[in-house]
Amino acid sequence: MDHRPPHPSHRHVGEPRLPLLAVPFALIAAVTVVDVLAPPDVHLGPFLVAAPALTASFAGPRMTGFVGAVAVAAQVSVALMRTTATDLNHTFQIIALVLISIFVTLFAHLREVHEKQLIQLRSVAEAAQEVVLRPLRDRMGPLLLASVYLAAEAEAQIGGDLYAATRTPHGTRLIIGDVRGKGLEAVGDAALVLGAFRAAAHQEADLPALVAYLEAAVAADPDGTGEPAGEPGEAFTTAAVLDIPDREMTLRLVSCGHPPPLLLRGGRAIPLEVDHPAPPLGLTRYVDTGFAPQTFSFEPGDVILLYTDGVIEARDASGAFYPLPERAADWPGDGPDALLRHLCADLLAHSPGGSLGDDAAMVAIERVTGGA
Repeated sequence: MDHRPPHPSHRHVGEPRLPLLAVPFALIAAVTVVDVLAPPDVHLGPFLVAAPALTASFAGPRMTGFVGAVAVAAQVSVALMRTTATDLNHTFQIIALVLISIFVTLFAHLREVHEKQLIQLRSVAEAAQEVVLRPLRDRMGPLLLASVYLAAEAEAQIGGDLYAATRTPHGTRLIIGDVRGKGLEAVGDAALVLGAFRAAAHQEADLPALVAYLEAAVAADPDGTGEPAGEPGEAFTTAAVLDIPDREMTLRLVSCGHPPPLLLRGGRAIPLEVDHPAPPLGLTRYVDTGFAPQTFSFEPGDVILLYTDGVIEARDASGAFYPLPERAADWPGDGPDALLRHLCADLLAHSPGGSLGDDAAMVAIERVTGGA
């Protein structure tokens, strides 16, 4: 099953937060009353500038300008009640308040424009990523699958986490990866890797050939100039590529700089560390290495958990990383879908405010008795 927790709906840019609006108006009222009642040599009018300045931090330019106008009107009223509006002291206070109100209103306008740009960029990136990350089927041959993608907090940029699974004549192949970088460029690189995986997973007979195809796709020059794009090491993708045969109680794994999958068996979480990991995709041209697969036991009832570094690098309020192996081992066992629900709730509870600092993805695979 594919889980995609919806993003909380974005507050309309510049929309005032009603509870907060009471603060600047209360401030204006309090300063006005106290200033009128204060002795002649005490002037509290300068405190009125705090009202529009405070409003600019959470409201749009219209509301900020309105609060500034109310503050100016209050200052004029104080001047009329205490002396006269043309009194030199009050005249300078009114002029200063007008200028500051204009300045913070302009600031609120610029902030609103910036927020609109960020929201638009993130919306486009989210839509692109949803197209790239197609939902996984609940079952493929003798495997039950579930996946989840957790976006980072609203202010963070979208990431390049990726996963996919496809059937072959002899089993199921899966990939999980994480593109270096953020934003639309990372989503585009993820689409490149996933497109290459879906195209070659059916064609390449063995796992090393498939990973070599992915490496060639990542290292290729998209502009056709014959030279790799960017500086050496600028673009790369960590990935774990698995081949799970239908009729063998094993799996074969090639790790390209990606965190090791966890094998959940008998209340234990066992990291599947390969003896000879390859560099991330896009970097192997700088290192003389191969893509040697390693075979691990994968029996009925076992669950494999794939994840990206956004999971294990999530920190709590004290700065401690999320202990994924320990938390996964505590799972009582009720299928991959229940496992991901358990881990998602626990991960968000671990993170301050329930917000992740980086996007995170997880895929759980359980082998059940019998084939498709």
